[in-house]
Amino acid sequence: MKFGICSEIFKEWNDVGRAIDYVKQVGYDGFEIAPFTLSQYVYDIPQNTRREIVKKAAAADLEIVGIHWVLVGPEGIHLTHPDKSVRDKTAQYLIDLANFCGDVGGKVIVFGSPKQRSVMDGVTYEQAFDYAVAGFERALPTCADRGVTICMEPLTHLETNFCISAEETVRLIDKVGHPNFRLILDTKAMAFEKDDRATLIRRYAKYLAHYHANDENLNGPGWGEVDFGPIFQALKDIKYKGYVSVEVFNFEPGPEAIAAKSLEYMKRFV
Repeated sequence: MKFGICSEIFKEWNDVGRAIDYVKQVGYDGFEIAPFTLSQYVYDIPQNTRREIVKKAAAADLEIVGIHWVLVGPEGIHLTHPDKSVRDKTAQYLIDLANFCGDVGGKVIVFGSPKQRSVMDGVTYEQAFDYAVAGFERALPTCADRGVTICMEPLTHLETNFCISAEETVRLIDKVGHPNFRLILDTKAMAFEKDDRATLIRRYAKYLAHYHANDENLNGPGWGEVDFGPIFQALKDIKYKGYVSVEVFNFEPGPEAIAAKSLEYMKRFV
């Protein structure tokens, strides 16, 4: 498996090249980009910026893993909205995201976006489910063309009311039935699952294409009470070859400390 880290902790640097160089220096294999750190709308990120990311990553010998936090920023976007025009706009935005991801050399789009997927008043869960299927189906041909996989993320009931477990999320993945639509598991987001994290990793191994490492306290791996030993053992047991990317929500310790301490901790288990 390979180690990555998410870009939003470096947002205040306002220099993606500097962040790429630092991530490589610390010892990571990849860099995962949050598009909102570059522009409110992904389609407004200029081609020269996209080319510069590719150039900087190549110079550092660092892989661009993909993108996440993908619906943070744009307005009027909602995957399961009752208004078809909103859903159409969202499907097109997914296509725009796939093109950006492909342009910078990324392979994975992490779809979390709890607020922009939640079931709204007047919509049943099954209606929302069908809306989500249709939206992803429209974007997936572009994903396939660009070599990009959308990874659907189960999130907790504290964040959303749609796909709040790995089981629900896999039902959606099975319904879509496309090889470029798979599963991401997230340490924090599995906090309320009935089964432990290692069990879920093994159960859904054939769906798993990406993993986010963090702690229930919103910090990085090794910064809290979650024991990653069983998690990494399960990943090794299923012969996981993808990325384990550090994603934190508390930026207070600073990017240097977050990056270095998290990687040092994770490497104990591999």
